[in-house]
Amino acid sequence: MADRSIGFFRANGLSLVLIAIFLGTLVGQLLTGHASYNEERIEEGAASEPLSAYIGSGHFLSATFENWESEFLQMGMYVLLTVWLRQRGSAESRPFEESKEEEKIEPGPTPWPVRAGGIWKLIYANSLALAFFALFALSFVLHLRNSWRLELDERLLRGDPPISLWNHFSGPTFWFESFQNWQSEFFAVLAIVVLSIFLRQEGSPQSKVMKAPHAQTGA
Repeated sequence: MADRSIGFFRANGLSLVLIAIFLGTLVGQLLTGHASYNEERIEEGAASEPLSAYIGSGHFLSATFENWESEFLQMGMYVLLTVWLRQRGSAESRPFEESKEEEKIEPGPTPWPVRAGGIWKLIYANSLALAFFALFALSFVLHLRNSWRLELDERLLRGDPPISLWNHFSGPTFWFESFQNWQSEFFAVLAIVVLSIFLRQEGSPQSKVMKAPHAQTGA
């Protein structure tokens, strides 16, 4: 059972601070993106758009879902890859010789899919990766749609004819947007996997303890 003596913020501090940072940076993206977008429109001889219209524009939504897409792909792939693969010395890897003892489970009710068994238990056993890939697929579709809308807006400003969604999907612009984010996300994961072999951050679950040898695998 949860310890009722632990206050709400202490019990949820990590999520609350991350939500605050996320909202703050999203507002920053919105305001600076709006200013940048209007600069581009004025340079093309078009009228500026109000912030209320920009929120639903292809420029803002394409950039937003483009980044979310890469994040969810990175996390989904990382969750799966760490099931089967190891990296000697990394705190981000499961150890090569895992304890045969039953995992420590704190007192509390067992999640209902585990109790139900069958297909529900199977889905629950893979639910973290499934959730990340579902979020990736949704973000990918929304990125595609709004990236296409942005290209239509840009072509309209230039006086060029519109293109179909398929032509945008099969063209280089959409995939350039995706690959530039995908590669950076996997590079960041590679960095923490390798750096956690040699470097430490006291108190972090992503780091090995200070006295652990570099060859020790797992946190």
